[in-house]
Amino acid sequence: MVDTTWNYSENTPEINYLANKMTENSKIDPALYGKYDVKRGLRDIDGKGVLTGLTDISTIKQNKLVDGKLVPCEGELYYRGYNVNDIVGGIRSDDRFGFEEVVYLLLFGEMPNREQLLNFKTLLVQYRTLPQNFVRDVILKAPSEDMMNSIARSVLTLFCYDKNPNDTSINNVLRQCIQLISVFPMLSVYGYHAYNHYLRDKSLYIHRAEPTMSTAEVILSLLRPDRQYTDLEAKVLDMALILHMEHGGGNNSTFTTHVVTSSGTDTYSAIAAALSSLKGPKHGGANVKVFEMFEDMKQAVRDWKDEDEITAYLEKLLDKKAFDKKGLIYGMGHAVYTISDPRQVILKGAVKKLAEVEGYDKEFDLYATVERLAPQVIGKKRRIYKGVASNVDFYSGLLYSMLDIPCELYTPLFATARIAGWSAHRLEELINAGKIIRPAYMSISTEKEYTKLSQR
Repeated sequence: MVDTTWNYSENTPEINYLANKMTENSKIDPALYGKYDVKRGLRDIDGKGVLTGLTDISTIKQNKLVDGKLVPCEGELYYRGYNVNDIVGGIRSDDRFGFEEVVYLLLFGEMPNREQLLNFKTLLVQYRTLPQNFVRDVILKAPSEDMMNSIARSVLTLFCYDKNPNDTSINNVLRQCIQLISVFPMLSVYGYHAYNHYLRDKSLYIHRAEPTMSTAEVILSLLRPDRQYTDLEAKVLDMALILHMEHGGGNNSTFTTHVVTSSGTDTYSAIAAALSSLKGPKHGGANVKVFEMFEDMKQAVRDWKDEDEITAYLEKLLDKKAFDKKGLIYGMGHAVYTISDPRQVILKGAVKKLAEVEGYDKEFDLYATVERLAPQVIGKKRRIYKGVASNVDFYSGLLYSMLDIPCELYTPLFATARIAGWSAHRLEELINAGKIIRPAYMSISTEKEYTKLSQR
């Protein structure tokens, strides 16, 4: 008979034994990567990304040419040729919401006029609905403490409600992408409410999205029990969404979108793959790690104004003696930017303004102090003298906490913004490419003589 008493999720002694065996037989000598000039992580030894494709969707600038040599400069980010700083500045000067406008820009390659923007917003509202009973039958019936998995499951299930799910024509994929962009706030927030109710025994709130609301307003309205929010809160969130929408074709989740799309698979599978990538703590999950690190710091550092005490804590982080003991100061450093992350520069100003209004001045000052001291500590401890800048994740956790957004939704909000970029890149891949993306791996295994089972 089959033993039905064992724990399905338990790592049994047999699994542990096999895992050890597998680990020992799967190790690769790190020196071989240098011997064969393997670009680990598709990056050169100096950290520069290996060129794997072309894109017209966004541009990242981190170097400038001086006397024939590339030297680090203040980071710049462009969406379809427009500087993000100018885009955000223009939206703020008009005192309006801009997420939908920038979605249009990323998808169609040009800024919309008033009529085009109005029509596009109307289209997003039309698609901002889930199939009948989807919330009840899919989201509420299988709650998860992991919102990214919950969203991915919902996305894959939407495949079953689409009459043309495997049609990869541009018209059909564009329709699918616009639908997913429209419903992502609902998939995220409803998934959280299901978790909060069924796994944490809290009250359940399922609000409907109002057609007159911007995407940022929809998120806050669906999330809060009383549906109330201030104009400042919604517009700061709108700006954060814009800054997280797109970041070149080489970031892990966007590259995943290109790779999976090149196989000819459907939109739902491609977006689910991107979600799985973004979930990782080295990518979209980094903002959660920053927030958790600061929560630990607040307990460990008695005087938030004592720079010596803060420095000592940062040194413990690098020495693997504090927080998660991984030896990292989360939110510091970026794979591309050296001098500054332009998204962080913009976001910091908005966070400071919101902190003054919401009474988070002390928390903001602590973040700002760490931002100033961390590069010095890292430079001394790691002997990195090229400079280490804070990235967009550094202040985003503080921003979300001031908006009373639960930690479980930090990465889903990233996804709610980034799906615009994923969609643009999926369409770009379908329009321009014909070959499946398949990088090479060098085998280092040795040939072995086969022996019969009875002789082993």
